[in-house]
Amino acid sequence: MKKKETLSSDDKSLFRQLAEGTRRISHDTVVHKPAPKKLRDVPQKRLLAEQVDNSHYFSDEFQPLLATEGAVRYVRQDVSHYELKKLRRGDYSPEIFLDLHGLTQQQAKQELGALIAACRREHVFCASVMHGHGKHILKQQTPLWLAQHPHVMAFHQAPKLFGGDAALLVLIEVEEWQPPAGL
Repeated sequence: MKKKETLSSDDKSLFRQLAEGTRRISHDTVVHKPAPKKLRDVPQKRLLAEQVDNSHYFSDEFQPLLATEGAVRYVRQDVSHYELKKLRRGDYSPEIFLDLHGLTQQQAKQELGALIAACRREHVFCASVMHGHGKHILKQQTPLWLAQHPHVMAFHQAPKLFGGDAALLVLIEVEEWQPPAGL
C-alpha cells in the first residue's frame, strides 16, 4: 500500500528553507544490554562434595520428635516459634523450589543436601520442598530428614499457594555475607 502525502508542496518548501544550512547529527549513543545476573560459577566437583557433605546428616534410623497433630511443622530449639507462625501464614515466600516427585529415597536425600548447600551458598533464606502425595514415603520421610540437619531452622506445611500439604516451606540458616578480600 502506498503512503499518502500529508504535507502540501508549500509546507515542504518552507521546511527546506528553514532547514537550509544545517547538517545531519551523527548518532553516537551506544545502548548496552543489561548483563544477566549470573549465579556464582561453582566447580562441579565442589557441588558434588557439598551435596554429599549435606546429605550425610539424613538418617533413616533416627526419628526426631515432631508434632503429631495438625500440619507438619518443626522449629529448632534456638529459633523463635514466631518464625514458625510466619511460615504457616505464608509471610515468607520461597526463593528456590525443589521437586522430589519420582525420586528414590537416596536420590531425595542427595537433592535435599544439594538444596541446603545451594541455599547457604547463594544466601537463600526460604525454600520450598515439594514431596507430593504418592505412596506417602517421601511425604513421611522428608520432614524427618529435614529435622536432623543443623542448618534447617524451621519448616512448616506450605500454604495452598506453594503446594499445600504436598510441600514444605523450609527456613535455612545462611552464613553472614562477607565481602571478598580487598573490598
